[in-house]
Amino acid sequence: MSNVIEKFGVKIVRNPPEENLTELGVRKWTKWNCPPSKFGWTYGNKETCYILEGKVKISLYGKEESVEIAAGDLVVFPKGLTCTWDVLVAVDKHYNCG
Repeated sequence: MSNVIEKFGVKIVRNPPEENLTELGVRKWTKWNCPPSKFGWTYGNKETCYILEGKVKISLYGKEESVEIAAGDLVVFPKGLTCTWDVLVAVDKHYNCG
């Protein structure tokens, strides 16, 4: 069974079943990767991504709290979210905007 977390409007599904990923067409989405780094980001559209490898700490501007995402997580970022990505372990992900 999947573990669902929602924080700052970010929805994280830990280890979703493979059939859910297939249904969403995750493996056909665009791939993106990033070495360990830290940068600010604003989502112009809703984005859904599936983390293949890596670990990221995401902090919302103006908030002290953060949330971590890692390999095996299906994550939905809401449109308009402004945050800092602190890539702790190099990331490889599939993503889909809209």
